[in-house]
Amino acid sequence: MPLPSPRVLIWNEFIHERRDETVRAHYPQGIHEALATPLRAAGLTVETATLDEPEHGLTEERLNAADTLVWWGHRAHAEVSDAVVERVKRRVTEQGMGLVALHSSHFSKPFLALMGTGCFLKYRVAAEKERLWVVDPGHPVAAGIADCIELDHEEMYGEPFDIPPPDDLVFLSWFQGGEVFRSGCGWRRGLGRIFYFRPGHETYPTYHHPQIQRVILNAVRWAARPEGLEAPVRGRRTTPLEPIPRRS
Repeated sequence: MPLPSPRVLIWNEFIHERRDETVRAHYPQGIHEALATPLRAAGLTVETATLDEPEHGLTEERLNAADTLVWWGHRAHAEVSDAVVERVKRRVTEQGMGLVALHSSHFSKPFLALMGTGCFLKYRVAAEKERLWVVDPGHPVAAGIADCIELDHEEMYGEPFDIPPPDDLVFLSWFQGGEVFRSGCGWRRGLGRIFYFRPGHETYPTYHHPQIQRVILNAVRWAARPEGLEAPVRGRRTTPLEPIPRRS
Protein backbone atom coordinates (compact mmCIF):
# COMPACT_ATOMS: atom_id res chain seq x y z
CA MET A 1 0.00 0.00 0.00
CA PRO A 2 1.55 3.37 -1.00
CA LEU A 3 2.33 5.84 1.75
CA PRO A 4 0.09 8.93 1.88
CA SER A 5 1.44 12.07 0.26
CA PRO A 6 -0.24 14.90 2.18
CA ARG A 7 -0.12 18.55 1.27
CA VAL A 8 1.95 20.32 3.92
CA LEU A 9 2.12 23.93 5.11
CA ILE A 10 5.14 24.76 7.30
CA TRP A 11 4.89 27.82 9.54
CA ASN A 12 7.94 29.46 11.12
CA GLU A 13 8.43 32.77 12.92
CA PHE A 14 11.62 33.35 10.86
CA ILE A 15 13.07 35.70 13.47
CA HIS A 16 16.10 33.94 14.97
CA GLU A 17 17.62 33.18 11.56
CA ARG A 18 17.66 36.87 10.65
CA ARG A 19 19.04 38.13 13.97
CA ASP A 20 21.45 35.45 15.20
CA GLU A 21 24.58 34.43 13.30
CA THR A 22 24.72 31.01 14.98
CA VAL A 23 21.17 30.19 13.93
CA ARG A 24 21.72 31.55 10.43
CA ALA A 25 24.80 29.34 10.02
CA HIS A 26 22.66 26.25 10.64
CA TYR A 27 19.58 27.46 8.78
CA PRO A 28 20.60 30.05 6.16
CA GLN A 29 17.25 29.80 4.35
CA GLY A 30 15.25 29.60 7.56
CA ILE A 31 14.10 26.71 9.71
CA HIS A 32 10.99 26.41 7.54
CA GLU A 33 13.09 25.63 4.45
CA ALA A 34 15.25 23.16 6.40
CA LEU A 35 12.05 21.35 7.38
CA ALA A 36 10.59 21.58 3.88
CA THR A 37 13.56 20.19 1.95
CA PRO A 38 13.42 16.54 3.15
CA LEU A 39 9.63 16.50 2.89
CA ARG A 40 9.80 17.66 -0.72
CA ALA A 41 12.49 15.04 -1.38
CA ALA A 42 10.01 12.43 -0.12
CA GLY A 43 7.52 13.58 -2.76
CA LEU A 44 5.25 15.74 -0.60
CA THR A 45 3.79 19.04 -1.77
CA VAL A 46 5.10 21.64 0.67
CA GLU A 47 4.51 25.38 1.09
CA THR A 48 5.89 27.67 3.78
CA ALA A 49 4.56 30.67 5.68
CA THR A 50 6.11 33.11 8.16
CA LEU A 51 5.01 35.56 10.83
CA ASP A 52 5.51 38.76 8.83
CA GLU A 53 3.29 37.76 5.91
CA PRO A 54 -0.28 39.10 5.74
CA GLU A 55 -2.40 37.01 8.13
CA HIS A 56 0.91 35.29 8.99
CA GLY A 57 0.60 33.42 5.70
CA LEU A 58 -2.29 31.42 7.18
CA THR A 59 -5.25 32.56 5.13
CA GLU A 60 -8.40 30.48 4.87
CA GLU A 61 -7.37 29.43 1.36
CA ARG A 62 -3.91 28.23 2.38
CA LEU A 63 -5.16 26.34 5.42
CA ASN A 64 -7.97 24.74 3.41
CA ALA A 65 -5.35 23.48 0.95
CA ALA A 66 -3.22 21.85 3.66
CA ASP A 67 -3.61 18.34 5.04
CA THR A 68 -1.00 18.97 7.76
CA LEU A 69 0.29 22.19 9.31
CA VAL A 70 3.81 22.08 10.82
CA TRP A 71 4.50 24.82 13.39
CA TRP A 72 7.81 26.18 14.72
CA GLY A 73 7.61 29.16 17.07
CA HIS A 74 9.63 30.53 19.98
CA ARG A 75 10.14 34.25 20.44
CA ALA A 76 6.91 35.71 19.03
CA HIS A 77 4.07 33.51 20.29
CA ALA A 78 2.16 36.58 21.50
CA GLU A 79 2.37 38.26 18.09
CA VAL A 80 0.21 35.63 16.40
CA SER A 81 -3.29 36.94 15.75
CA ASP A 82 -6.07 35.40 17.82
CA ALA A 83 -8.26 35.33 14.71
CA VAL A 84 -5.64 33.21 12.92
CA VAL A 85 -5.35 30.93 15.96
CA GLU A 86 -9.11 30.34 15.94
CA ARG A 87 -8.93 29.65 12.20
CA VAL A 88 -6.23 27.01 12.74
CA LYS A 89 -8.10 25.43 15.66
CA ARG A 90 -11.32 25.23 13.66
CA ARG A 91 -9.53 23.71 10.69
CA VAL A 92 -8.07 20.98 12.94
CA THR A 93 -11.12 20.15 15.03
CA GLU A 94 -13.90 20.63 12.47
CA GLN A 95 -12.19 19.70 9.20
CA GLY A 96 -9.47 17.26 10.22
CA MET A 97 -6.27 19.10 9.29
CA GLY A 98 -3.28 17.66 11.17
CA LEU A 99 -0.98 19.76 13.32
CA VAL A 100 2.67 18.91 14.04
CA ALA A 101 4.04 21.21 16.76
CA LEU A 102 7.83 21.31 17.08
CA HIS A 103 10.07 22.14 20.05
CA SER A 104 9.08 25.44 21.72
CA SER A 105 5.77 25.40 19.87
CA HIS A 106 4.41 23.83 23.06
CA PHE A 107 3.80 27.49 24.02
CA SER A 108 2.34 28.48 20.65
CA LYS A 109 -1.20 29.82 20.70
CA PRO A 110 -2.69 27.09 18.47
CA PHE A 111 -1.16 24.29 20.58
CA LEU A 112 -2.33 25.89 23.84
CA ALA A 113 -5.82 26.34 22.42
CA LEU A 114 -6.01 22.69 21.40
CA MET A 115 -4.53 21.32 24.62
CA GLY A 116 -6.47 23.48 27.09
CA THR A 117 -3.60 23.44 29.63
CA GLY A 118 -0.64 25.69 30.41
CA CYS A 119 1.94 23.37 28.73
CA PHE A 120 4.64 24.49 31.19
CA LEU A 121 7.88 22.51 31.54
CA LYS A 122 11.44 22.75 32.84
CA TYR A 123 14.30 23.69 30.51
CA ARG A 124 18.03 24.30 30.39
CA VAL A 125 20.22 25.33 27.43
CA ALA A 126 23.54 23.59 28.04
CA ALA A 127 24.40 21.73 24.81
CA GLU A 128 23.72 18.40 26.49
CA LYS A 129 23.38 14.94 24.99
CA GLU A 130 19.83 13.73 24.42
CA ARG A 131 18.58 10.23 23.75
CA LEU A 132 15.06 9.93 22.37
CA TRP A 133 13.92 6.41 23.23
CA VAL A 134 11.19 4.79 21.14
CA VAL A 135 8.59 3.59 23.64
CA ASP A 136 5.94 2.59 21.08
CA PRO A 137 7.83 0.90 18.21
CA GLY A 138 4.58 -0.12 16.51
CA HIS A 139 3.36 3.45 16.11
CA PRO A 140 3.48 4.87 12.54
CA VAL A 141 5.53 7.88 13.71
CA ALA A 142 8.28 5.48 14.85
CA ALA A 143 8.52 3.71 11.48
CA GLY A 144 12.14 3.32 10.36
CA ILE A 145 13.55 4.57 13.68
CA ALA A 146 16.04 2.51 15.72
CA ASP A 147 15.73 1.94 19.49
CA CYS A 148 16.75 5.54 20.12
CA ILE A 149 17.93 8.70 18.39
CA GLU A 150 21.03 10.23 19.94
CA LEU A 151 21.68 13.96 19.64
CA ASP A 152 25.06 15.25 20.80
CA HIS A 153 23.79 18.74 21.65
CA GLU A 154 20.26 19.84 22.48
CA GLU A 155 18.31 22.00 24.89
CA MET A 156 16.96 20.12 27.89
CA TYR A 157 13.20 19.96 28.42
CA GLY A 158 12.18 18.26 31.67
CA GLU A 159 9.08 16.97 33.41
CA PRO A 160 6.60 17.84 34.68
CA PHE A 161 5.12 18.77 31.29
CA ASP A 162 1.69 20.35 31.78
CA ILE A 163 -0.19 18.65 28.95
CA PRO A 164 -3.32 16.48 28.88
CA PRO A 165 -2.48 12.75 28.96
CA PRO A 166 -1.42 11.88 25.40
CA ASP A 167 -3.49 9.42 23.39
CA ASP A 168 -0.15 8.21 22.00
CA LEU A 169 3.31 8.35 23.60
CA VAL A 170 5.97 7.47 21.03
CA PHE A 171 9.23 8.99 22.33
CA LEU A 172 10.64 9.50 25.81
CA SER A 173 13.79 11.61 26.15
CA TRP A 174 16.70 11.19 28.54
CA PHE A 175 19.17 14.03 29.06
CA GLN A 176 22.73 14.15 30.34
CA GLY A 177 21.58 15.86 33.53
CA GLY A 178 19.30 12.92 34.32
CA GLU A 179 15.96 14.49 33.36
CA VAL A 180 13.34 12.70 31.27
CA PHE A 181 10.62 14.17 29.05
CA ARG A 182 7.65 13.01 26.98
CA SER A 183 9.09 14.10 23.64
CA GLY A 184 6.73 12.54 21.11
CA CYS A 185 3.03 12.77 21.95
CA GLY A 186 -0.14 12.41 19.89
CA TRP A 187 -3.73 13.51 20.49
CA ARG A 188 -7.07 13.53 18.69
CA ARG A 189 -9.09 16.72 18.82
CA GLY A 190 -12.42 16.59 17.01
CA LEU A 191 -11.66 15.32 13.51
CA GLY A 192 -7.96 16.24 13.70
CA ARG A 193 -4.75 14.67 14.91
CA ILE A 194 -1.96 16.56 16.69
CA PHE A 195 1.63 15.44 17.23
CA TYR A 196 4.15 17.23 19.44
CA PHE A 197 7.85 16.50 18.80
CA ARG A 198 10.35 18.07 21.20
CA PRO A 199 13.83 18.42 19.52
CA GLY A 200 14.77 21.51 17.54
CA HIS A 201 16.46 24.26 19.52
CA GLU A 202 17.48 26.88 16.99
CA THR A 203 21.19 27.08 17.89
CA TYR A 204 21.80 23.39 17.10
CA PRO A 205 21.59 21.67 13.68
CA THR A 206 18.95 19.21 14.87
CA TYR A 207 16.73 19.45 11.80
CA HIS A 208 19.57 18.26 9.56
CA HIS A 209 19.68 14.91 11.42
CA PRO A 210 18.31 12.17 9.09
CA GLN A 211 16.41 10.36 11.85
CA ILE A 212 14.81 13.58 13.09
CA GLN A 213 13.77 14.31 9.51
CA ARG A 214 12.26 10.81 9.27
CA VAL A 215 10.22 11.32 12.45
CA ILE A 216 8.82 14.62 11.13
CA LEU A 217 7.94 12.97 7.80
CA ASN A 218 6.19 10.16 9.67
CA ALA A 219 4.37 12.63 11.91
CA VAL A 220 3.20 14.71 8.95
CA ARG A 221 1.76 11.60 7.31
CA TRP A 222 0.18 10.30 10.52
CA ALA A 223 -1.48 13.62 11.34
CA ALA A 224 -2.70 14.38 7.82
CA ARG A 225 -6.37 14.85 7.07
CA PRO A 226 -7.55 11.52 5.60
CA GLU A 227 -8.52 11.67 1.94
CA GLY A 228 -12.25 11.96 1.50
CA LEU A 229 -12.91 13.05 5.09
CA GLU A 230 -16.04 15.19 5.26
CA ALA A 231 -17.03 17.46 8.12
CA PRO A 232 -20.07 16.25 10.10
CA VAL A 233 -23.43 17.86 9.47
CA ARG A 234 -24.18 20.17 12.38
CA GLY A 235 -27.33 22.00 13.43
CA ARG A 236 -30.97 21.34 14.23
CA ARG A 237 -32.53 18.08 13.04
CA THR A 238 -35.22 18.97 10.50
CA THR A 239 -37.02 15.63 10.41
CA PRO A 240 -37.99 13.58 13.46
CA LEU A 241 -36.72 10.07 13.97
CA GLU A 242 -39.15 7.25 13.43
CA PRO A 243 -40.46 6.03 16.78
CA ILE A 244 -39.28 2.60 17.90
CA PRO A 245 -42.29 0.29 18.13
CA ARG A 246 -42.93 -1.19 21.54
CA ARG A 247 -42.72 -4.92 21.94
CA SER A 248 -46.00 -6.59 22.71
